[in-house]
Amino acid sequence: MKRFILTGAPGAGKTTLIRALAGLGRAVVEEAATDVIADMQAEGLAEPWTHETFLVRIVELQRSRRLAPCGGGVQLHDRSAICTYALALHLGRPVPPALKAELEAIASEGVFERRVLFVRNIGFVEPTAARRISFEDSLAFEALHEQVYRELGYELVEIAAAPVETRVRQVLVAAT
Repeated sequence: MKRFILTGAPGAGKTTLIRALAGLGRAVVEEAATDVIADMQAEGLAEPWTHETFLVRIVELQRSRRLAPCGGGVQLHDRSAICTYALALHLGRPVPPALKAELEAIASEGVFERRVLFVRNIGFVEPTAARRISFEDSLAFEALHEQVYRELGYELVEIAAAPVETRVRQVLVAAT
């Protein structure tokens, strides 16, 4: 099984891209953070990212999704624990033991391909209930993701800003 990570700035179009790939029958793994934010907001926490359990809940969901059976010879993951590590750094939060353990597991087990599909920003950020980041902050977060993946020895394959169909083709070529 080849597992590729799609990463990039908030609002860059990763989820749209993942859904388009799923529509083509590709095996995809949805992003965990957005679901954790929705769940925590439903529990009454307006800003879940400020809560001490936020990062751990993301990691736990990422891990369960990573370990769930998923057909196909190639899986495309909307983010990974490496992204959660970048998020911890971005938020200025300590890296919880669960995240450290997941980072060690994916490294030691060689879970993901070393080529990471880096979805570039599209020039703006559309705010949502889960995405409350300015475009300027999203660019800083994008740069932090790039730095973290490179420091951990991953090769970034750029998925340039383009119409979804073009990006889908870029991903299909890169994820071989």
